[in-house]
Amino acid sequence: MIHMTLNEIARVVGADLHDVRDPEAPVTAPSAVDSREVVPGGLFAATVGARVDGHDYAAGAVARGAVAVLAARPVGVPALVVEDVQAAIGRLARHLLDRISPTVVGLTGSVGKTTTKDLLAQVLERHGPTVATDRSFNNELGLPLTVLRADATTRYLVLEMGAGRKGDLTYLTGLAPPQVGLVLNVGTAHVERMGSGPADVAEAKGELVEALPADGFALLNADDPYVMGMAGRTRARILLYGGSAEAQVRAEDVRMDDRARPAFALVTPAGRASVRLDLIGEHQVSNALAAAAVATALGLGAAEIAEGLNTARRRSAGRLEIVERPDGITVVNDAYNASPESMRAGLRAVKALAGPRRTVAVLGAMGQQGEASRARHAEMGRLVADLRFDVLIAVGAGDPLAMAWAAASSNQGVAVHTVEDVAEAIRLATALLEPGDVVFVKASSEIGLAACARALSGA
Repeated sequence: MIHMTLNEIARVVGADLHDVRDPEAPVTAPSAVDSREVVPGGLFAATVGARVDGHDYAAGAVARGAVAVLAARPVGVPALVVEDVQAAIGRLARHLLDRISPTVVGLTGSVGKTTTKDLLAQVLERHGPTVATDRSFNNELGLPLTVLRADATTRYLVLEMGAGRKGDLTYLTGLAPPQVGLVLNVGTAHVERMGSGPADVAEAKGELVEALPADGFALLNADDPYVMGMAGRTRARILLYGGSAEAQVRAEDVRMDDRARPAFALVTPAGRASVRLDLIGEHQVSNALAAAAVATALGLGAAEIAEGLNTARRRSAGRLEIVERPDGITVVNDAYNASPESMRAGLRAVKALAGPRRTVAVLGAMGQQGEASRARHAEMGRLVADLRFDVLIAVGAGDPLAMAWAAASSNQGVAVHTVEDVAEAIRLATALLEPGDVVFVKASSEIGLAACARALSGA
């Protein structure tokens, strides 16, 4: 964060100062929207959510060291009062970005954004100061908060950009115009908000490449026809990645070890090098290639990219997070979120990890699937059976019941159980698990199955 006084910030965001004793007090640390994450010298943005009003936590934030609160009304402690807190934090981020000159990388896609962002950050950190999105803070609040962590020394600013509806990426790229844009894939996440199918999702995701300058780079997944369809929507130079022979950045000789971790030969225009990932699942190859494509566009050689990928580790919780219990049970927590694409990848990765061991799937609903939701859940049930999982615990009413019915109807030996809620899922899974089992936990985040994963892990 570039140091700015409260007066300076007030001018940038159009705020009135309330209860401020020293208008020249400097803000020297990043901003936060969670009062528990305030650091001394920072700014607390009091936003109003579905369940919590940040204004109620203003005093606590100042007690923790916030210099002031960015608020929609006076709160009895030093505050910069604005009409719209979200818009103000965006204006502040854009102002800061205009004062510094990092290379801004924007990335989007239906699945894999956070893992790819984490891989890319670990590649780039070896070559210059890098600021990347924390966790999945990829929306109209999370993105500016990431920008506000940057300073004059930042060389690379890696921004995960989420899109829940058309227009979201236009807004985010307006706050932080990227020089490099990466589109991973087009799937069914948020399809009910964007339209009737993947073409509507592609229209929304393509807003990223439309925002790129002519001297920038658009990194497109050569294996996804919807992403390839975005090539005509950008002025930027195009670099393709993927498994296809036409991709300039691609993987050859892909193989898996006995822990379901992929290795491959990375091929780039600058050479080739060996990569061995410390992440499970063959789908991670595509995520690694996406990160490699960005690094290639930024001038890194194949050996430099491979060194970063080979030492990269999982950074974000709830994404194929593996916990080995003392009794030999392996818990794979993938409960941060779920879509059909990520559910398929997770189920296959866990089955590869398990080998001959007994496998248990604890699965809840995949949100925002629109009119096809029931059919997509049934498809996941059939996949559980086809992969020969031993046990399925379907959590919740509605779509998870379709998943359970499809698995049971496949007659492939999977023992199917249905439970009403997370607490019952914990009790049943605890009773059913045997030493040596591999248990996979996944659902959309609002289902709360992360609590089940933590309980089964002993956390």
